[in-house]
Amino acid sequence: MYGFTVRKHGMMIRESEVIMQFIYMLKLVPRLVNNDAWTETDHKIVEKHFLKLQELKEEGKLILAGRTTQDGKDTFGIVIIKATELEAQEMMANDPAVKEGIMIATLY
Repeated sequence: MYGFTVRKHGMMIRESEVIMQFIYMLKLVPRLVNNDAWTETDHKIVEKHFLKLQELKEEGKLILAGRTTQDGKDTFGIVIIKATELEAQEMMANDPAVKEGIMIATLY
């Protein structure tokens, strides 16, 4: 964010250490827009993606996750999390679907 300090519970802390809500949007890589192009490996990566989301939910960091219902180039998913900015960036980067290169993510 901006790097300045903010007052929280009478203490000065860096804004980068403040837990906030972030959203990251996921889009399939072009190769996977066609359902017939999915491989067994791709399906296993998505299973890992769902397990990671469940883990974040159990940790109290996941607020909401879901995807659009249509298939094709316009489909996308969202993940809303509670974290510091650095943690949010790490969560997105370590999402198995992103890490394994089957989805492209943007953090907001």
